[in-house]
Amino acid sequence: MPLKPGEDAPPFTLPDQDGKPWSLSEHRGTPVVLYFYPKDDTPGCTTQACDIRDHWSDFGAVGGVVVGISPDDSASHASFAQKYELPHTLLADPDREAISAYGAWGERSRNGKTFQGVLRSSVVVDEEGKVLAVFDAIKPAEQSQRALAALKDR
Repeated sequence: MPLKPGEDAPPFTLPDQDGKPWSLSEHRGTPVVLYFYPKDDTPGCTTQACDIRDHWSDFGAVGGVVVGISPDDSASHASFAQKYELPHTLLADPDREAISAYGAWGERSRNGKTFQGVLRSSVVVDEEGKVLAVFDAIKPAEQSQRALAALKDR
């Protein structure tokens, strides 16, 4: 069932690109943008991550924390973050616990074939841990502008 604005954001703890645990609950009091992406260092996912990087100061200006989540492991995330000088946290979710809880796992299609995978999407969580906005089927280069608009409108 998809998340809706006003609902409690599902809690989770996942390892970051350095293998350290990162918990949503530890960021109460600060808005958090969670973006879900299929795979490190692929064209669309790189565009999405670099869009965040290129608007990093804008997120700082509105006080938002940005976190990317994919099924890749911490080592893959570390390499991806270093290669593209990503300033934000990347979380490893190989068991797809958070990905599924946030409705970012489902049917995808490519080259006429359908399969289960990560649905490129994002969720903005407010300071109180409530879902502020949900963006399904987001285009990689739209990530920042949509999340920033939600943060500015809160």
